[in-house]
Amino acid sequence: MPRSPHSPRPAAPFTGRRIRVAVVGTGAIARGSHLPALAELAREGETEVVAAVDIDRDAVEAFRAEAGIPHAYTDLDGMLVEQRPDLVTICTPPTLHRAQTVAALRAGAWVWCEKPPVPSLADFDAIEAEEGDGGPYAAIVFQHRFGSGARHVRRLLAEGALGQPLVAHCQTTWYRDTAYYAVPWRGRWHTEGGGPAMGHGIHQMDLLLDLLGPWSEVRAMAGRLVHDVETEDVSTALVRFANGALATVVNSVLSPDEVSRIRIDCARATVELTHLYGHTNDNWRITPAPDVPAGQAAAWQDFGPDVPSSHLAQLRELVASMRAGERPRSSGADGRTSLELITALYRSAFTDTTVRAGEIGPGDPYYTALHGDAPGWAPVTAEEVPA
Repeated sequence: MPRSPHSPRPAAPFTGRRIRVAVVGTGAIARGSHLPALAELAREGETEVVAAVDIDRDAVEAFRAEAGIPHAYTDLDGMLVEQRPDLVTICTPPTLHRAQTVAALRAGAWVWCEKPPVPSLADFDAIEAEEGDGGPYAAIVFQHRFGSGARHVRRLLAEGALGQPLVAHCQTTWYRDTAYYAVPWRGRWHTEGGGPAMGHGIHQMDLLLDLLGPWSEVRAMAGRLVHDVETEDVSTALVRFANGALATVVNSVLSPDEVSRIRIDCARATVELTHLYGHTNDNWRITPAPDVPAGQAAAWQDFGPDVPSSHLAQLRELVASMRAGERPRSSGADGRTSLELITALYRSAFTDTTVRAGEIGPGDPYYTALHGDAPGWAPVTAEEVPA
């Protein structure tokens, strides 16, 4: 894709120096996940955080002081002009992601943006249109697909070692109380983009797609059973993959016994991942079919040194892509596929139809809003469920 005419400079060469990073948004995800990852890479000589941005002056000053960051701003554009960072990490609510990502790309910075990436496919495509040839690129934080466990299983599946994938299950059943939705932007179509399918289950669905490859069609249902919000609080879906595998997907914020799980039954083995917010090698289990030779089954269990899924694992790979001038994983078409599946899930649930890959594009109301911009949408509520 040709470089955006708005970009004032080409991507920096980065050779022989640290990657200059700016953090946008100073809330919990920035403090708990981005800063520790950046600090570790700083110790390795890879990065340095040069600025922080937040609309709350007190918050950004406190963040700057605590993390030892030299500059604090309440204006993103001003920071981009003055500091000219190489990488901008975006930790703000989803409704802000498009404008902030585009601003960073136009300033020549690469972007690492928290999920959900943006509220719609239209927003995602607008961002991709700003990317240059060889960078800068905008990547999504999909840390669950990184780490040694996911890498090992992805290789086994890609090589066909486990046989043809047949049946899969993807489960994100978490619990969120009323206080969680007291945050004004949560549970609203305009500001969060969607409910648990978009804001929570997106991680496991992205990992499932990363392991199994492209999806071909989806049939879904969604409901608002407990919470007083605009979006759904539970959804279920049946998904067919291009390779013929069939999957069930469940996303919930109503589940006291919280778990994140992926299970893939192949012709020669079952692979299962059970965790909550991140996984290590020990969270994966491979069960061979009865006719698999013991030596081969034992080889499948060798995951290598344990590298947990984490922001650090993804950031380390992103920095390597920056230095190589290569498109990072979870950007472009590779990042779009998860958002397309989620969009199709909502469209299927709200229109009671089967939706096929590639079907939603410009002119479709679901291309610009996950609820199809239908203000009268009213999913099944708890009071309407038959006794």
